[in-house]
Amino acid sequence: MSYGAEDRTLPLSRVIMRQPGPALTKADPTDWHYGPQFNPARAQAQHAELARIVADSGADIHWMPSEDDGLADAMFVQDPSFVTRAGAVILNMGKPLRRAETALHAETYAALGVPVLGQLSGQATVESGDCVWVDPDTLAIGRGARSNQAGIDAVAALLAPHGQKVVAYDLPYWTGPAACLHLMSLISPIAPKMALIHAPLLPYALWSDLTARGWTLLHAPEEEFTASNGLNLNVLMLSAQNVVMVDGFPKTRALMEANGCTVQVFEGDALCIACEGGPTCLTRPVLRA
Repeated sequence: MSYGAEDRTLPLSRVIMRQPGPALTKADPTDWHYGPQFNPARAQAQHAELARIVADSGADIHWMPSEDDGLADAMFVQDPSFVTRAGAVILNMGKPLRRAETALHAETYAALGVPVLGQLSGQATVESGDCVWVDPDTLAIGRGARSNQAGIDAVAALLAPHGQKVVAYDLPYWTGPAACLHLMSLISPIAPKMALIHAPLLPYALWSDLTARGWTLLHAPEEEFTASNGLNLNVLMLSAQNVVMVDGFPKTRALMEANGCTVQVFEGDALCIACEGGPTCLTRPVLRA
């Protein structure tokens, strides 16, 4: 099997990435809601360092073409799709500027030989940043500004024939729909039953369900969540308790290390902090094996 990324007991083996490239260089930061640290040249260098860490972990990177297509956020390959043991699900972006990205994902899966189970359309929206696998048969989806009930129902219908269910959890308003608050802004799994969380905004029902399942939930320092606009919490799990995060948040790093994690860091101020997406957002796992 060359695809299937829902089982976090297994290390990251195959992943899609896209370089920031000309689309980011030409982006208007006002249109894309990018912050004052936005710097395309530095963003490119920081992205290259993340890719080095991912490759050094043993994962095979498939590079999605980075073209002058106006899709500045397409480097955040996490969001337009996800991959299960039965194939890929192409989603429908809640952010209008990102709607065209799904075609890039469909082309990529065709090139990789990954079957597509289906694609969301119309008013049904889900972004994969709102999706967290609780276990290989249970997908949590955050219902909020980017993922609506119609989209959640559509994903549930695609997964049900393969023995997988969807559970929806309501996200808070926080700073409003223009900003990017995904479910994965509030929880990052770092082992099969361990996650870094921001408890004040995490849906209580999700906290309760995970606690009942025996998860260890590590509440990240709130001051670092505020300082990073939530990016201290955006941690990519390369393998169980082996993670990579944006540099500059020592208390969050120390919390994970105190709980048995190996943590690698890369500079992400111009890429992740400015553009509102961390290492998880910049990678689309295709296979854990």
